[in-house]
Amino acid sequence: MAKDPVCQMMVDEKQAAATAVYQGATYYFCAVGCKRAFEQSPEKYIQKPHSCH
Repeated sequence: MAKDPVCQMMVDEKQAAATAVYQGATYYFCAVGCKRAFEQSPEKYIQKPHSCH
């Protein structure tokens, strides 16, 4: 299972409504609308690792 980065819904990779590849990683979506939102602004939906200072 993978988490849709837009709506946070869990998606079965084999049955995902849509997929997108961004910076070498594949993202899975529950609906085409979530994929469209992701493609318009992928950085908004990608979790960035926190850095310690």
